[in-house]
Amino acid sequence: MEQHIVSAFDRDLEAVQAQVMKMGGLVEKALLDAAEALERRDEVLAEQVRAGDAAIDALEELIQTDCARVIALRAPTATDLRTVLTVMRMAAALERSGDYAKNLAKRSLVLMQMSPVNGAPGAVRRMAKTVVSQLSDALDAYIARDVEKAKEVRRRDQEVDQMYNALFRQFLTYMLEDPRTISACMHLHFIAKNIERVGDHATGIAEQVIYLVDGQLPADDRPKFDSLGESVD
Repeated sequence: MEQHIVSAFDRDLEAVQAQVMKMGGLVEKALLDAAEALERRDEVLAEQVRAGDAAIDALEELIQTDCARVIALRAPTATDLRTVLTVMRMAAALERSGDYAKNLAKRSLVLMQMSPVNGAPGAVRRMAKTVVSQLSDALDAYIARDVEKAKEVRRRDQEVDQMYNALFRQFLTYMLEDPRTISACMHLHFIAKNIERVGDHATGIAEQVIYLVDGQLPADDRPKFDSLGESVD
């Protein structure tokens, strides 16, 4: 009977983990598509990203429901309970990241009605690709239970911060030199901030991997950079 319960738990957990990986793939695609829509000024693609957020939300709700059912029926303890809690937190982080991708698409649609800011969409897309790589590696670290890979994802958050700070300074320069770009640059700034927040969520997922394997979150604070590019404690 005990072996049967263990097998049932493993099957339930595998199903939920598969849903999380599917959700992660949808979020990665949404972020890349939104950045591409901005650069190409593709309204159709941006609208697809907006509409696709409903599928991400539905998966998050399904994962949370299934995890609650697993806890109620299987009463997991110790490592098994940590695994279920980690999955729930990952799903919440991915859902929020999907919201940021949707917001990127919405602001892209607004920007398409304005004069383009030279070079900015390409820089935003490069930042999005960097964050998607970070998110993908965090999910891979979870599947492999790879603490070292998770720690590397955590360290790479500094790179995303630096990219965001560079874009912030770039947009500020544009606005000072040509006040006509202020409205567009403000939208671009919020887009860059949304992407930076996805990087934070990817880092949070990596920290959950460390928690899952080691039983505790990292003791040190994440290294961050302020708006001037200086390291802060």
